[in-house]
Amino acid sequence: MKLAIAIDGPAGAGKSTIAKLIAERYSLMYINTGAMYRAITFKSMQNSIKPEDKEDLCTLMDSLEMHFDDDKLILNGRDITDEIYMPSISNKVSLYASIAEVRKQLVYLQRKMSEKYDVIMDGRDIGTVVLKDSNLKIFLTASAETRAKRRYNELLEKGIDVKYEEILSDIEKRDYIDTHREITPLIKAEDAIEIDSSNMSIEEVVDKISKYIDSIIR
Repeated sequence: MKLAIAIDGPAGAGKSTIAKLIAERYSLMYINTGAMYRAITFKSMQNSIKPEDKEDLCTLMDSLEMHFDDDKLILNGRDITDEIYMPSISNKVSLYASIAEVRKQLVYLQRKMSEKYDVIMDGRDIGTVVLKDSNLKIFLTASAETRAKRRYNELLEKGIDVKYEEILSDIEKRDYIDTHREITPLIKAEDAIEIDSSNMSIEEVVDKISKYIDSIIR
């Protein structure tokens, strides 16, 4: 039985951090779907392709080759992991991720990976669209203020000068776009287990999810 774990939730909820730790603990392939959408956004902005330029966007996507090397995203042979988490990309990624053509192509790639490997994926529509039949679905959330503080501290540690108020505003805007977009909006799957990490440490969240996984694989 292939093991497929889906983690959904809003921006900054800690999905990627948690998913990577779970992947290491259970020897799963970690697929950071959010990074894939960020890569499309990054390359589109680099080529001055706006979200409404769908024909140019599709042509661009056909020219891209991306894969994961541990937790790094390699795009056309180059590690772009640090670049795609810059605020300029974070501010725009929801606009590109809401485009049907973009989602269709990336969902196809993500499903093919899950058919071949035991995986854990995190994103906005993993439990509702990409891995609808997954063994375990987690909806990981936290207050907007908590998520903004986490992202703020993360960027400061990387030496990036940012303002907390701007990070909070960006997260609130992304929440609205993600939950109100016409194509696969961010919603909790009916059979997903919700975990609010606002007052939990990373270790506590990992341990809680691990208990659910252990009950599946026993």
